[in-house]
Amino acid sequence: MSTRKTAPLFALAAALLLVPLAAQEPQRFRTGTETVPLYVTVTDRERRLVPDLVMDDFEIYDNGQLQTITSFDNTPLPITVIVMLDTSGSMTLALDFVKEGAEQFVIRMLPEDVAMVGAFNDKIQFIPRDEFTSDRDFLIRSLKDLDFGYPTRLYDAVDESIDKLHGVEGRKVVLVFTDGDDTASRGANARGMQEKARAEDVMIYAIGLENRYFNGQRTVLSRPDRGLRGLAEETGGGYFLLKRTDELNSTFTRVAQELRSQYVLGFTPQVRDGKVHKLDVRVKRPGATARARKSYVAPTGS
Repeated sequence: MSTRKTAPLFALAAALLLVPLAAQEPQRFRTGTETVPLYVTVTDRERRLVPDLVMDDFEIYDNGQLQTITSFDNTPLPITVIVMLDTSGSMTLALDFVKEGAEQFVIRMLPEDVAMVGAFNDKIQFIPRDEFTSDRDFLIRSLKDLDFGYPTRLYDAVDESIDKLHGVEGRKVVLVFTDGDDTASRGANARGMQEKARAEDVMIYAIGLENRYFNGQRTVLSRPDRGLRGLAEETGGGYFLLKRTDELNSTFTRVAQELRSQYVLGFTPQVRDGKVHKLDVRVKRPGATARARKSYVAPTGS
């Protein structure tokens, strides 16, 4: 197993990106306290990923003001990801399908990526418990060991996942799957998780399944919590609403493809007021749409 707290691979990659590039090449992404990073997914009208854009194809607006893009990268960068699966009572018949879908995501991790897998019901479980690993075989085996329970602590699970990512360098992602409402969280909610994800620069991907199950008395139709869509949109992740379990493999695969195809843009804030600022990323190519986080907290000081 390998930990990401010191992120040696990412630090090495960042250092290499600082080497001067030829004049005709785009400026590569540079990390730094003055740079606000935006991880951007671009799709066309048919929802196909658009992989061939350059820096001049983008515009960034901070509270409506056009910004100068100071950093750009279109190559896959490492991610630290937590895959959290709803294993509550309503998932009894669909759980094997969900684990198979999550396996498709793990299989597509790159060697530099690190992850945890986890489950939430009346309990919250992470494997490994205290560190991230790049061992895909271990993660796939761990999916089979996730516990089963009954109530759904959805937002508690997101909350604890963001805590696990605190202090991690680079791209941080929580991929959460559920088929129902939050029924048992102990204080966490969708709005609070938007604020926390913004502060920690964590991207939330959400997969929701409309699911039919027998609750002991009758057949019930469950739907994913309505707050998930807003949480994913606010943080720049994707939201996928499924109606059949046979869509799970392709959807988990799609998330992996998006994370491999994102552009990384950076700008230096001109207003340093410590307040929440609205962000808007636009693409100049006709028919293309950009998806990125919608806000950030501006730095303070001179």
